[in-house]
Amino acid sequence: MNHSIVQNHQDSDLFGLLYGFSFRPGQPGLEIDSPTALQRLQEPRAADEFLWLHLNLAHAACERWMKSHLELPDYFFETLREGSRSTRIEHVDGALLAVVNDVVFDFGSRMSSDVATLWVCARGRLLVTARAQPLRSVDTLRSSVKHGESFNSPLELLIHLLRDQGEILTRIVRETSISVDRIEDQLLSSRLSASRADLGAMRRVLVRLQRLLALEPGSLMRLLNRPPMWLTEDDVRVLREATEEFSLVINDLTALGERIKLLQEEIAAKINEQSNRTLFTLTVVTVLALPINIIAGFFGMNVGGIPFSGDPEGFWILVVLVASFTGLAGRWAFRKRDDY
Repeated sequence: MNHSIVQNHQDSDLFGLLYGFSFRPGQPGLEIDSPTALQRLQEPRAADEFLWLHLNLAHAACERWMKSHLELPDYFFETLREGSRSTRIEHVDGALLAVVNDVVFDFGSRMSSDVATLWVCARGRLLVTARAQPLRSVDTLRSSVKHGESFNSPLELLIHLLRDQGEILTRIVRETSISVDRIEDQLLSSRLSASRADLGAMRRVLVRLQRLLALEPGSLMRLLNRPPMWLTEDDVRVLREATEEFSLVINDLTALGERIKLLQEEIAAKINEQSNRTLFTLTVVTVLALPINIIAGFFGMNVGGIPFSGDPEGFWILVVLVASFTGLAGRWAFRKRDDY
């Protein structure tokens, strides 16, 4: 009995299967373990049945097992070792390949801005997804399957995955918009704190998400023009609609980034204006103090012939002279301010 339990546990972690489901049209997905998945792959299945296998690439035997038991294109394994990964969907050797960058699932309430990659391969009766880190959209898709949502083809699962990712991006855009609104209110009420640094951090995150998560238009256009043979016209239409919805979310992301850029420029202009006012005030003070400093310098020289030294009204004469020159200097300075 104990030996059987240990053996089943070893089989369940034999090749890194995180979870698998078996689907039939109009029926909820049936969760299967590793031994059942191996059996379904090796034995004939019903004509309308298809499988979804979600694998962990961090497992040492995962990639080797996929090459041995799954008929996947070689290009799929080449994409696993790519350095720069862009989100795209392609048609290769009769299969639908997708490289999807997604937000990392951090098992907490905080929305993570870290991005990881999900590799997807869809055939007529099989959908394989592989990742090295937990992802939010995949977890959302699994939750939908476990709650009884039915799927008729692997493509519907992929489309659901794209829409789940779009919803996650929508939440990110919504939360970021709330923060931007708060900073904009502070700007309008002239209460600037650390808003400039906050905006810079938000913009960096949005630019990174936009660069990594946006679908490549070239690969998508080639797929829609030359889809796999096992895709129906309705499948292509639904895929087109899903990608258009996802593009709208990316456009919202781009628009929010442009809004943040404008706010950064507005804050920089306001800070520059405040600096100019401070510099002008210092300049006015310097100009107003210039006449008295010059006159004090002259009368402080230890030389003969200092005027008004013997005049009892000499002090008041100097006061009048200093006041006159100071008034002229102040008038000149404020006229320069009015010119600008």
